[in-house]
Amino acid sequence: MGLWSKLTAEFIDIIEWIDSSSDTMVYRFERLGNEIKYGAKLIVREGQQAAFINEGRLADVFQPGTYTLETRNMPILSTLQGWKYGFHSPFKAEVYFISTRRFGDLKWGTKNPIMLRDREFGPVRLRAFGSYEMRVTDAPAFIREIVGTDGHFTTSEISRRLRNKIVAHFTDVLGESKIPVLDLAANQDELSAFLTERISDKFQAYGLTITELLIENISLPPAVEEALDKRSQMGVLGNLQQYTQFQMANALPEMAKSGGVAGALAGGGIGMGMGLAMAQQTRAMMSGSYGQPAVAIAASPPPAAIAAPPPLPAPVQFYAAINGQQAGPLDLNALQQKVGSGEIEEDTLVWKSGLPAWTPAGQVPELAPLFASAGPPPLPAALPPPPSGPPPLK
Repeated sequence: MGLWSKLTAEFIDIIEWIDSSSDTMVYRFERLGNEIKYGAKLIVREGQQAAFINEGRLADVFQPGTYTLETRNMPILSTLQGWKYGFHSPFKAEVYFISTRRFGDLKWGTKNPIMLRDREFGPVRLRAFGSYEMRVTDAPAFIREIVGTDGHFTTSEISRRLRNKIVAHFTDVLGESKIPVLDLAANQDELSAFLTERISDKFQAYGLTITELLIENISLPPAVEEALDKRSQMGVLGNLQQYTQFQMANALPEMAKSGGVAGALAGGGIGMGMGLAMAQQTRAMMSGSYGQPAVAIAASPPPAAIAAPPPLPAPVQFYAAINGQQAGPLDLNALQQKVGSGEIEEDTLVWKSGLPAWTPAGQVPELAPLFASAGPPPLPAALPPPPSGPPPLK
């Protein structure tokens, strides 16, 4: 650097920092040899603090405002350098600007699943992630504990450390809460507030304050979530037996196209039997009776294996010889009417398919009951005996 540049740098009397980034937390003001003119102007904007460090030791800290650097407003630095009254020479000091605004949208999340014991599902593994906001509230502590001599400190340099602390405390809070897995979504706000309060003291030791912490999601492993989805589907379907029958009925047309009606019925019967068995086992698992003896629906033969019922028998048709003429065909009801009217008697010849010849009606087993006459019922014992003859005509 030339002589003129060196002299210009020594006599610049305005110290300020205009932050154009979104993640810078600490910025060291660069000066040639760290020389500052006595009486220089220091500008600290809102959302900033300025800290002076002399020979590695933290000295004065300035809040937002405009200052003229003199011995009266730099008491610690004056003491450290042994300045006397009336000092007017340039001095050496490092100036660090600390941003005190909120830094938001910082992410945290679990690297590995958290093992917990749930009342309903037993041992489960959970993952969680979210975001948080922080700000510097104690600039000296932040410089001593975190920044050190870093001249350009950003949020990325501390986010990993803070994330690990958040996950550690989240695991502890989640385990102590004993909230059922299915109720965690309804308690995320409460967990977030409790976790924020729990970790506040830990962050204050670094000169930081967590202004907001959010739990955005708590999830189960994909396999467990898939099982829960199936369980929810069963709850929505309700009667699984009826649903299985409905599905099989809808599948019959497609099955008939590929294997004919017989194949469709056979396939439908087998699938329906299996579906009913699965439905029975599912209900047994949900009711806690799985493993107990149950009716083996699937073991029953499919409908296609059972012979179809025979067709209904045709009514028996008779022919009768009445008054020398052939009458018929007559079914049993018609024959009974003619027996009642006296047109057909026991010796009346009748014929039907299967008889070798015309046969008297009283000798045909199907017609014999039509001629059976029942006798009168027995008289009560209390009645007198009937008279010996009929009553006289009036």
